[in-house]
Amino acid sequence: MILTATFLSAFAGAALILLLPERLAQLAKWIALLAALVGLAFAKTAFLGYDNSPAAPHFQFLTKIPWVPRLGISFSTGADGISVVMLLLTGIIAVAGILFSWNVTHRPRAFFAFYLIIIGGVYGVFQSFDLFLLFVFYEIVIIPKYFLIAAWGSTNREYGAMKLTMYSVAGSALVLLAMIATYAVSGAHSFDLFTLADPSKAHFSPAFQAWTFPVMFTGFAVLAGLWPLHTWAPTGHVAAPTAVSMLLAGVVMKLGSYSALRVAMTLFPQGLDQWRIAIAGLATAGIVFGALVALAQKDLKFTVGYSSIAHMGFVLLGLMTLNLPGLGGSVLQMFSHGIIGGLLFAVVGRMIYDRTHTRDIAELGKMDLAKALPFAALTFTVASVASMGLPGFSGFIAEFTILKGSWNSLPLFLIPAGIGVVITVAFTLRALQRTFYPSGGPSAHAHPFDPITLPEKLGALMLMAATLFVGLFPSALLDPILRSFQSPLMHRLIQEAGK
Repeated sequence: MILTATFLSAFAGAALILLLPERLAQLAKWIALLAALVGLAFAKTAFLGYDNSPAAPHFQFLTKIPWVPRLGISFSTGADGISVVMLLLTGIIAVAGILFSWNVTHRPRAFFAFYLIIIGGVYGVFQSFDLFLLFVFYEIVIIPKYFLIAAWGSTNREYGAMKLTMYSVAGSALVLLAMIATYAVSGAHSFDLFTLADPSKAHFSPAFQAWTFPVMFTGFAVLAGLWPLHTWAPTGHVAAPTAVSMLLAGVVMKLGSYSALRVAMTLFPQGLDQWRIAIAGLATAGIVFGALVALAQKDLKFTVGYSSIAHMGFVLLGLMTLNLPGLGGSVLQMFSHGIIGGLLFAVVGRMIYDRTHTRDIAELGKMDLAKALPFAALTFTVASVASMGLPGFSGFIAEFTILKGSWNSLPLFLIPAGIGVVITVAFTLRALQRTFYPSGGPSAHAHPFDPITLPEKLGALMLMAATLFVGLFPSALLDPILRSFQSPLMHRLIQEAGK
């Protein structure tokens, strides 16, 4: 029940908000915050309660209730070390996003209800071990994103919302096709992931895996920003309100990479072996392309948006290494980028844009923001050095382990990935220096901007503490993550791929 309580608290909060009378609409943010805190508390309990000792089972907190027995569908939830880390990430981003949305006054009931529905869907994906159930939660996330961006967004919001939704639906269609084929061919009459991944209960021929794996992986990887199917992400990030940008970068993009690992890679290791070099090439192209385009941007939010493509490229590259350092680093990068990306979008969207009404880097450099908004300058500086992979922050250990894994099994991709790291440092320093510390100093008097609010400071401090804690104590997350890849379900992935 610990796991189920995470998404039930979000859905219950959304329902309670929708039942509020109009005269009490401003209570919506308090209910949303309470629901998010409850979800975080249960996610943290699951993380701390996960038994990582050698004798303990790899999958814990298991619940399995028949749902549609005639079709082999069950309400099957549980968690391994990967799941508990992703649940913890969801809880942190959920609370921080609400704190950065404290100023929402336009239709707050609908805004926070949609927000909590997305959070509930994300929680559900990270704990589902029935393929049909996972797909249901995955789809729950899609529709609210459209309304949040179209109704509360900014630059080209209708276009951004529609483009994001179209890409998401197209990816889901590919997943659905592969899912139906998997169910039909398996002969197991079940959607249970443990059953489908067991060769003694479900068999998928190499020929079947050769086409099913790329279809399913691509369907999920669209949401992870796989190049060249990434174009929805910068457009959607820029159009979205701050909290939704934080959700997209923080957890929604992770749904794609997590599901690609949990489902496509686990069920079809022989298909993965045939396609891993091609996918590694696309991932590396995403690293370099995302970094180069970010370097050329004049819009600060577009810079952060394209940086997400580069960082998610590292996630996908790590998955293709198929060794423990690379795979473990990939999952740690999901957590790390979720925190750092969320923090960057919070600073750019709420602290800067909502006050200055511009994202143009040249214009921002004229406003003496380091003096006018010192807390924003400090937060953006911390987020920038964390994003660059400075030792002591989560980004360093995540990217280091991915590069180590690449050296062991994909050495040809190490050089372009390393070039991507260098370009990432370049565009990050460029954005930081030109926005807050322009050469020659500001050319205009500082505007009397509203001070950074207490909720914004709390949200920022929470995210900064998370990336710093993981950077200083990476084993707290890496140990359960790496142990999960030694489970019979996940270790088969490493053993069979590459035969």
